[in-house]
Amino acid sequence: MKIYSWNVNGIRAVQKKGLLEPFFDKHDPDVFCLQETKANHDQIDFDWPQYEEYWCSAERKGYSGTAIFTKYSPDNVINGLPEDIVEKYQLADQYGDTTKEGRVITAEFAPFYISTVYTPNAKDDLSRIPMRQNWDPAYLEYMKRLAKDKPVIFCGDFNVAHNEIDLARPKPNEGKKGFTREEREGFDAMLKSGFVDTLRHLNPDTPGLYTWWSHWGGARERNVGWRIDYVMLTDNLLPVLKSAKIHPEVMGSDHCPVSIEINVDL
Repeated sequence: MKIYSWNVNGIRAVQKKGLLEPFFDKHDPDVFCLQETKANHDQIDFDWPQYEEYWCSAERKGYSGTAIFTKYSPDNVINGLPEDIVEKYQLADQYGDTTKEGRVITAEFAPFYISTVYTPNAKDDLSRIPMRQNWDPAYLEYMKRLAKDKPVIFCGDFNVAHNEIDLARPKPNEGKKGFTREEREGFDAMLKSGFVDTLRHLNPDTPGLYTWWSHWGGARERNVGWRIDYVMLTDNLLPVLKSAKIHPEVMGSDHCPVSIEINVDL
């Protein structure tokens, strides 16, 4: 079973470039998780009959949003975070209410949950770090809650490079958005809670595995990038984990897809 995650940075833009169909033809994911769709389902004039599509779009048009396309019918689909978690954490700030931005969608299948997340950006001036210090534990609490019921896979754009190996230029970027102590500690908390970074589990010391590149200075061509997109899972799924990969050859967004393959049938 192949599970893919991709921040498409506008699904309509990728489609207009003619790059979605080649992606599906080549990779043929069983479950495809999308972030930053920047669209509602009714704005999309294409469809893939092999997939059921579930959308969690932002109230604001053309902004944020997540979706899950799946070949297998889920038992349940949940948009957003649980109400009690929303009430517990301060998830709105001067930039907006993150709970209305379509940032989380979760599908329940018989053997596990699959959740995808588009984590708020800390902003260049780090003014959204306080939000991140609420958002990260809020989403983690949700994943831990699900994990009490059955195994969990969660993936998406976490907007943080965890360690120095996860970005091409760690020293100049230390303390900047995406590589602050606070954001990295948020990722540490996931690992301490028993979730596994699948790519690093299988490739602990491999450099150059990046998933996002700036548009400036030919960064992608030179692979001067960051790894900020992840597939995580509960450690009880490690026995069925076959592979974890990035796909930098897939164009259409400033991010590339990431994927895992597991020995599980639905």
